Amino acid sequence: MRAIRLHTFGPADNLRHETTDTPVPAPGQVRIAVAAAGVHLLDTTLRQGIQGPAPALPPLPTIPGREVAGTVDALGPATDPAWLGRRVVTHLGFAPGGYAEYAVADADRLHPIPDGLDPAQAVAMIGTGRTTLGILQFADLGPDSVVLVPAAAGGIGTLLVQYAKNAGATVIALAGGPAKTALATANGADLALDYTRPDWPEALRTAHPHGATHLFDSIGGPTARTALHLLAPGAHHLVFGWAAGPIPLTDTDRADLTARAITTHNVLGPAMLHRVGAPDPLRVLETRALAEAAAGRLRPALQRYPLARAATAHHDLETRATTGKVILEP
Repeated sequence: MRAIRLHTFGPADNLRHETTDTPVPAPGQVRIAVAAAGVHLLDTTLRQGIQGPAPALPPLPTIPGREVAGTVDALGPATDPAWLGRRVVTHLGFAPGGYAEYAVADADRLHPIPDGLDPAQAVAMIGTGRTTLGILQFADLGPDSVVLVPAAAGGIGTLLVQYAKNAGATVIALAGGPAKTALATANGADLALDYTRPDWPEALRTAHPHGATHLFDSIGGPTARTALHLLAPGAHHLVFGWAAGPIPLTDTDRADLTARAITTHNVLGPAMLHRVGAPDPLRVLETRALAEAAAGRLRPALQRYPLARAATAHHDLETRATTGKVILEP
């Protein structure tokens, strides 16, 4: 089969499109003829040899990729035969192997792809969608909410905008450049501002002088610092990423946030999973995410690349040149 392999940790160009052995499913596993594989920001850090939240770096050479969708074409011993020939989607956890024409997965982690969703949409919801719904457990949104979403043209940002609008909230989107602000507007944002322009804070103050009630922050850095000063008293700062690094808060900033009773919630990891309140919280969130997409309430934005261009996909993701969920298609 053809697959993307990494022989040496480093830059995106280290990803090679090669021929390798087709995997054979073990007991309790299936083999999936991959139609779509998700590219996650974590994939880019693992590729560089940065462990991050992963329990360990994969042994080399490795086939990256942890989110796949396609059709079951082979079964391992003692695997339920009902899976054969079905369209499925799965998250492989920290096991690699997704950037390939075929991938193996545990049968108990499979989800049937709902009617009306294509494999790329299903892949977006199994990872990005489940994270979005996990984040939203910490926000009670309604008609009185004014929601500020940086990175609003990204995979999670797109879904946050849609969910907030469905809840009746007023949505302010931040995105980099005219094309991305146009996408945020098309997704339902009431106000879409280009954060690369120096006048975006004043435009937000003019439109919403009382401030936002919720900040969904995946970027950190100076933009998040500015956004925190645009929140209403008692607002909620929900943190689920630091793409631009830590927020450079001064003692004066901290005193101001305390005086205005701004609360910060770090919503990834154990806090998110505990909030689900189920023995298998990730599966619960995956099921909910697929159902939201199947019902048309959430519509993932996708940027598709041929499998052979995985290096380009990684480069574009790292340089913020993508919109929505990045997908590889064999």
